[in-house]
Amino acid sequence: MFGPQRDSKNRIAEHRSNLAGIKHLHRLKSLMRPTPNQPIRLHVTTSGGIAYDSVRCWMNVNGKETSFEFVPGESVWSTLEWRYIRHWHGQIPSQTNGTIVRYRIGGRVIGTDSSIASFGLQATPKWIFADNQARVLSEATEFAISIDDYDAPMWMHDAVIYHIFLDRFYPGDGVSWKKPTNLSGFFGGTLRGVIQKLDYIQSLGCNAIWLSPVFTSPSHHGYDATDYYTVEPRFGTNAELIELIEKAHQHDIRVILDFVANHWSNHHPTFQEAQRDKSSEYRTWYTWQRWPDEYTSFFGVKGMPQLNLKHKPASDHLLKCAQYWLENGVDGYRLDYAPGPPHTFWADFRQACKAVNPDAFLFGEVVRPSEGIAAYIPHFDGCLDFLLADALRRTFVLETATLLEFEAFLTAHETYFPKDFSLPAFLDNHDMTRILYLAGEDKAKVRLAALVLFTLSAPPVIYNGTEVGVSQRNPLGRFEEARLPMRWGDKQDKDLLTYFQRLGGLRKQFPLLASGKRKVVHLNVQNGTYAYLRTSGTHSVLVALNTSRCPQTIDVPISSSQTSAEDLLNGNQVTVSDGVVKVSLAAQSGAFIA
Repeated sequence: MFGPQRDSKNRIAEHRSNLAGIKHLHRLKSLMRPTPNQPIRLHVTTSGGIAYDSVRCWMNVNGKETSFEFVPGESVWSTLEWRYIRHWHGQIPSQTNGTIVRYRIGGRVIGTDSSIASFGLQATPKWIFADNQARVLSEATEFAISIDDYDAPMWMHDAVIYHIFLDRFYPGDGVSWKKPTNLSGFFGGTLRGVIQKLDYIQSLGCNAIWLSPVFTSPSHHGYDATDYYTVEPRFGTNAELIELIEKAHQHDIRVILDFVANHWSNHHPTFQEAQRDKSSEYRTWYTWQRWPDEYTSFFGVKGMPQLNLKHKPASDHLLKCAQYWLENGVDGYRLDYAPGPPHTFWADFRQACKAVNPDAFLFGEVVRPSEGIAAYIPHFDGCLDFLLADALRRTFVLETATLLEFEAFLTAHETYFPKDFSLPAFLDNHDMTRILYLAGEDKAKVRLAALVLFTLSAPPVIYNGTEVGVSQRNPLGRFEEARLPMRWGDKQDKDLLTYFQRLGGLRKQFPLLASGKRKVVHLNVQNGTYAYLRTSGTHSVLVALNTSRCPQTIDVPISSSQTSAEDLLNGNQVTVSDGVVKVSLAAQSGAFIA
C-alpha cells in the first residue's frame, strides 16, 4: 500500500531529506483550512551545513508582488541528524474571499549581506529557496493557497460510497462477460450496467458512486485517457453517463468521477503532435529530457506522459474539463495521484470546481503519512484514508497489530485532522490486495474489519465485489489481480452480502455514526475483545468485537436508566442489569447494540 515507505530505511531517508536544507513542505502552522480575512501562519525549517540570517517569503496576489520576513524561532536538536533544526515562522496577511496566494520562500546565506561590503568581504546576497533548494527565485518551488469560504459539502458527512471499477462491474442485462486472454484485457463492464444496478447499490445503503475513469482510453483501467470530454465507447456514450447521473440522483445517489490530472495517454492528440512536431504549441505541455523520446512520465511508464501543469494552457485545459462535467451534474471528483501535480494547480482546481458547484466533493489520493496529507487541507475537502486502511488490515486481517496498538493509532488519528476534512475509509481497492485474499479467505475477519469501518465517523467506501466475496487468484504481483470481475446471481456470497447490507442500513438508521463521539469502554488484548460507544446527545450505540477463536462475554457499564438492548447486526445475546450491558460474543464475531 505504501510502497517504498514500508521499508524503514526508506522512511529514514525521506525524513532526513525533509529536514535537509531549507524546507516549507506546504506546512501551515494551523491544520485548519485558510479562510477569508484571517492571517495564515507559515512554518519553515533550516538545517544542514549552511547557516541563514534571513528567511523571506515572496508573495503574488492577483499579479501584485510583495514580500515579508520570517521570524526566527526555536532550535531543536535532531539526534538522527546530529545537528540542530531551526524553525522559522511567518504570516501571510489576511486576504479577501476568492484570492489565490502564490508564494516562494528563500533563505539568505550568512556572510552574503551587502552591509559587509565595506569590509572587503563577499557582498552579493546568496539565496537558497525552499523546497527544491534552487539558487534563483524564478526556479524556486512555488506554493499556493486558495482563500475561500466554501464549506465542506454537508452530504459528504453522511456519504456511504460504492467504488465501481467500470470494466469489471456489470456488462448489462442479457450481456455476457467478455473472455480476454489475460487480466489486462477488456471484460465488458458498461455504464448501462451501472444504471441497471442502481437498486442493488442502494440496497447496500450507499448514497454515492465513485466511478473509475470513464473517458476514452486504450486500457481497461482508464487512467490513461485520450479525451476528457468523451466517454470511452466500450463503456457507453456521453448521453449514457448523463443518464446515469440523472437516474442516480433520482435514487438519491451522488456520482463521483475519478479525475486524473497528473498524466494521460501517450495516444492523446496533444502528445502525439508534440512528439511529431518540435515547434508544436503542445510541446510545452510536457517535460522533455531529450525530445522526442525521453520525457517525464507517471512512475516511468512511457504510456502515461506527465503533464506540465506549471504551463497555463495545459492547466487551463484540465480545469475546463473538470468544470464541464460538474456543469453536467457530476457531484465531485476523486483526484488520482494528487501529489503529482503542483499545489499551484490544485489551488486553481479548487476555485474552478467550487465556482461551478460549491457542493462538489473533492478528495485526493494521497498515499502519504498524516503530515503529507495535511498539506492538501487548503485544496481538498478530504483525502482517502490509506493510514486507517492499513491499520484495519494489520489489526483485523493480518493480526500483526494488537487491539491496543489499533486503539492508540485511532485515538491520535481522530484528533489530528480538522473535523470538516473528510477521510473516506476503505478495506481494499483496485490497486491493493483484496481483503478476502489477504485474510486467507476467512470471511469472519472481513466482517470484523467491515464492522469497524462502518461504525467510525469517516465515510465508508465499498470496493465493488468486497461485499460478495470477490477475492483473487495470486499474490498481488500485478494490480490486475485485484480487479477480477464482479460476481452476480448465484456466484455471490449471499451471507456476506446480507451482512454488508445490514451495516449500510445501520449507518443510515443511526446518523450519530457519522457525527457522534467515540469512547472506548472495553479493551482486553489477551481475550481479543474490544468495545466502544458512539454517542450524540442522549443517543448512543455500543460496538463490540471478539477477534479470538473462542466465545467471549464482556461487561460494559452504561447509563443506569437503560433497561434493555439488542444486537441489531448478528443477534448475539445481550442482557442489561444494574447499569451493565453483558454481551455474549461468538468467536470472531461483532455486535451492534442499541
